[in-house]
Amino acid sequence: MLKISHKQIVLLLVIAMGAIISVGMVHAQDDGSDCSVDVSSDVEPQDNSDVSFAIILPNARGDRSFIDSAAAGAERAIAELGVEGTIIETAGVQEHDAAVRRAVQDEPDLVITIAVDESIISEIVEEFPDQKFAAQETFFTEIPDVDNLALFNILTHENSYLAGIAAGMLSRTGIVGAVGGGDFPGINLFIQGYEEGVLSVCPDCTVLRSYVGGSNPFSDPVRAKELALSMYADGADILFQVAGRSGEGVLEAANETGNFAIGVDSNQDDTFPGTVIVSAMKRVDNAVFSFVESMVNDTYTPGTTNVGLAEGFAGLSWDDGICSRTFDENGPEDLVEKLPAVREAIAEAREGILSGDIVVTNVLFEEFDSGD
Repeated sequence: MLKISHKQIVLLLVIAMGAIISVGMVHAQDDGSDCSVDVSSDVEPQDNSDVSFAIILPNARGDRSFIDSAAAGAERAIAELGVEGTIIETAGVQEHDAAVRRAVQDEPDLVITIAVDESIISEIVEEFPDQKFAAQETFFTEIPDVDNLALFNILTHENSYLAGIAAGMLSRTGIVGAVGGGDFPGINLFIQGYEEGVLSVCPDCTVLRSYVGGSNPFSDPVRAKELALSMYADGADILFQVAGRSGEGVLEAANETGNFAIGVDSNQDDTFPGTVIVSAMKRVDNAVFSFVESMVNDTYTPGTTNVGLAEGFAGLSWDDGICSRTFDENGPEDLVEKLPAVREAIAEAREGILSGDIVVTNVLFEEFDSGD
């Protein structure tokens, strides 16, 4: 358990400003040809030290994916909002129940959980009706009918569709694929959107799909690497990893074999420069910040809020505000030459999605509907 003071976080945020990957909204580019990074971060720190929160992470930090993004959102909330925050790192599913219960005993104003199983949350929110909770990365088949649980669903099918366009247009072999942590609706939300994006620009492409599975589907990079190596051996040249820390194995396999990958959740383009083409970003950091901000502004609202591409909670690492150009600078010449056309196609597709002319399948909502 790590408790970080307001002053410490302000100092860390200033030091890290040049390299930050998770602060602020993702904005579309007008035409995909240019973008800029807004570094005018003159946010005057507030003093809300009477407001406190605890956040429970599903594993230790260091995944360069959604866990790190969630932690960054918590750190940003402490720095900018001046609240008291405790970041709790766990060692996996076996510790989640106890970690949430320990956090409740400290009586913070808000307990935030990241990727904690719905059965644990459903039981605890009913057991502690006077404690406010917020859950992210938990997908409920039936949402508890309580007044002390707020949920953010970040819908990632549409930005994954955009990433799929990049894969379909840049593939040399006509075979691409995706490696998911597990065969879950929350993971297939990414993969289905990606597949539809690929086929929208390359209808003859073959799209492979594999899942890490097992007891730790998001913490097994060795297994993910094995799957990726097999898919590359079968002719795939671009793989989309949607597997948390396991996904590092996919990126390693791409780098070692001279193939390519697409990152997820955070900006992973710099992990292997010239190997990771783009990242489909899921702004868990913005969700965490919004939860804490709702306590400061007294706007905490129980129930579910759905956000995604239109609201700036999902996008690409190429987008304005992130503006990654790592692949442009390090990728092979034949693919780099295609990037202007790829970005133009993505910009057109983004406009079509936002206008409703392009409808990307939302398997998460389909799952909910089928369970009703």
